[in-house]
Amino acid sequence: MKNFIRYIKLYLHYASKHIKVMLEYRVDFLIGMFSTIIQQGISIIFLKIIFSNIQVLKGWTFYEILFIFAIAFLGRSIHHIFFDNLWTLGWQYIRSGNFERLLLRPVNPLFQVISERFQQDGFGQFIIGIIILLYSTSHIGINWGITEIGMLILFIISSGMIFVAINLFFITFSFWMVDSLPIVVSVFGLSEFARYPVTIYHKSITLVITWIIPYGFTAFYPANYFLDAHGVSILAIVTPLVAITSFVVAYKFWNFGVKHYESTGH
Repeated sequence: MKNFIRYIKLYLHYASKHIKVMLEYRVDFLIGMFSTIIQQGISIIFLKIIFSNIQVLKGWTFYEILFIFAIAFLGRSIHHIFFDNLWTLGWQYIRSGNFERLLLRPVNPLFQVISERFQQDGFGQFIIGIIILLYSTSHIGINWGITEIGMLILFIISSGMIFVAINLFFITFSFWMVDSLPIVVSVFGLSEFARYPVTIYHKSITLVITWIIPYGFTAFYPANYFLDAHGVSILAIVTPLVAITSFVVAYKFWNFGVKHYESTGH
């Protein structure tokens, strides 16, 4: 427990430094946040264009898919804000030999990688996620109670954890490849499929984004818990379990990579 409190204090110390920087460069913060909103907003416009020509997409309405988008945005915002520095592991730490600096400190190296960057751009993704969530649910007619709100929060946290776990797993290949960013970018592209109902895809794609690289649990399956018209999928209930399992597997692989780390020098 003392160790956990220590890490919380350390993270708050790192975060306070980042916040001070943000306050010094407020224009940069606003530009970054609004650029993220615009970027994500384009995908919503694209979805609206699709539904301007059709009423439903294999049984799914515009607002139902918009609700799936909202959960995806909110889950990704957790990853974007707090864990964005994972992307830089290869070129910023391993290729430069800078990872050795982390190993010399009496602090978990993964914690150090995560805490050395606080990405404020993710707040734009969080804001648009909240707006879309409120807008879509007002048209779907979900009856919100304490249980529903609690489950929604649990699903969003689980979604964020899955995004982190997948990125952590594939970025760990940098310990052998020096920089696995191209692989991570390619895998992360699969998350775009999770914004739409997996039932519209071929079974092979559904299999991949459900059981191999579980992006389906970042948005579609959690959203399906609330959409009565499509039934409550048992897979929605196991979303937190998938999140925990994914993170445990990714973290074990990370520790395996750290043990086999060999300095590349400068």
